[in-house]
Amino acid sequence: MDQRAELSEFLRSRRARLKPEDVGLPDFGRHRRVPGLRREELAQLAGVSVAYYTRLEQGNGRNVSMGVLDAIARALRLSDAERDHLTHLAKPSQKRRRPTRPQRLRPGLQQLMDAMEGVPAYVMGRRTDVLGCNRMARVLFGDITALPAEERNLARLLFLGDGFRDVYADWELKACEVVSYLRLDAGCHPDDPLLSALVGELSVKNELFRSLWAAHHVKDKGHGTKRLHHPLAGELTLAYETLTLPDDPEQHLITFHAEPGSPSWESLQLLANWGTDVAVEVRG
Repeated sequence: MDQRAELSEFLRSRRARLKPEDVGLPDFGRHRRVPGLRREELAQLAGVSVAYYTRLEQGNGRNVSMGVLDAIARALRLSDAERDHLTHLAKPSQKRRRPTRPQRLRPGLQQLMDAMEGVPAYVMGRRTDVLGCNRMARVLFGDITALPAEERNLARLLFLGDGFRDVYADWELKACEVVSYLRLDAGCHPDDPLLSALVGELSVKNELFRSLWAAHHVKDKGHGTKRLHHPLAGELTLAYETLTLPDDPEQHLITFHAEPGSPSWESLQLLANWGTDVAVEVRG
């Protein structure tokens, strides 16, 4: 991916979402040809010259200091994930740009997931690849690990797969999150050919993906709740937690659980007792 173009488009997209009143600047009602703050307004907020900021927004991040990037991030009201993304785009390290080796799931981690009875869990790696899961995850989401290796990918399943999107009651929200994860990954690994190929394929084959990718939203994995749907158990509201592995910070253990005694908790217990013969069917 073109790092200069990515930096330029990201900064323009973040600037476009802000209005003068959002950042305490007066708006005198003058006609604005484009939405959002002007470059000179953003430069004023960040305490840099308009020429300096213009060069950065044109993709020239060479020799930019962390102090300037922090000032621009504050002016743009960036989240922590967006701030990290800006740093990766403006100051890519040589280590990040080297081709990365395939990720592998440690046997001990698979054993841990298998021991988590009643708790759906899977491990997600770079590019939203699914590296492994336990029995309850196969029941709830389908046996992703039974698919060919190149199809074990959340983004591919959401946008191109058959049956997987039906698992998420709010699948468009989930789709937006997954694209945001890919954007963050692309900032860290701009020269990853497999990521470039995935983004290219999804952009060609899915209009919603193209729209979400062009928005330049970035988000890191976290915690929250998801509304899921199972063909036999119905709708479940589950809390999810994301645990980053210490020996590979690009692998994440994601678990799901329900409030004890709730209808969703009872549904999980039923699914646990029924076994994998009630698993969701997914096809890449």
